[in-house]
Amino acid sequence: MSAEIGWIGTGVMGKSMCMHILKKGYRVFVYNRTEEKAGELIKKGAEWCNSPEAVAAKSRYVFTIVGYPYDVREVMFGDRGVFKSVSAGSVLIDMTTSEPSLAEEIYGKARALGASSLDAPVSGGDVGAREAKLAIMAGGDRKSFDEVLPLFKLMGENISYMGGAGAGQHTKMSNQILISTSMIGVVESLLYAQKAGLDQREMLDIVGRGAAASWSFNNYGPRIIKGDYNPGFFIKHFIKDMGIALDEAKKMNLSLPGLALANQFYIAASAMGLENAGTQALYKVLEKLNS
Repeated sequence: MSAEIGWIGTGVMGKSMCMHILKKGYRVFVYNRTEEKAGELIKKGAEWCNSPEAVAAKSRYVFTIVGYPYDVREVMFGDRGVFKSVSAGSVLIDMTTSEPSLAEEIYGKARALGASSLDAPVSGGDVGAREAKLAIMAGGDRKSFDEVLPLFKLMGENISYMGGAGAGQHTKMSNQILISTSMIGVVESLLYAQKAGLDQREMLDIVGRGAAASWSFNNYGPRIIKGDYNPGFFIKHFIKDMGIALDEAKKMNLSLPGLALANQFYIAASAMGLENAGTQALYKVLEKLNS
């Protein structure tokens, strides 16, 4: 597979994901709102562009992974956005966790211009991005998915086509509902062990290999014990995701009380000034409540 690759968004996840593609020898055109954050990629051979429009003009495959739905909208539909210069036959791949309705809108616009699009959000955090072990869940045309699959395989291990436009985002919402609520169990379990006088590391070792084991427990538990609250995934972005999931649930007349409760916990963390910390910083909220 030989083609020019465009990459928009070089944050905690995007930089590592793009690096895997770059290291395979692809010609990569990169844009980020802050050029400095693309510095490492540029040093490795990525070519800087000064707008999403410029990236799309030079690329057959355009990947985006930015912060919020309004960022996706600006990157795609803005005055210097991707749709200003996208070519027929191009494939747009948005890997941001965003709104299913926006994914459908992007798909419709791309089709009207003779291009195609995939909504392909990911799960696995900063570790999964660095180690190319992400889960990638994609919506859009099956033909486009099959075309992009070799590139997906450079970034992830668990890759699935989920259906038409928006299906990738709906799958990610299911993922976020599960992980946002399970993180509460992670921090409560660790704090209980600490208050009971247990060695948290020993508890983590035995529980993390039993029926209660989870990816969050085994990956974020050690960070919590070390006092490492650096973001693999920002609390502020989880609040965004839970908001999308709650809005979608409302449209379906679906009650999700566990998610609604978890959402309040994350909002409390943000109110404590932890919005830019990793989700494991929920532990600090719990500590404060029990101090």
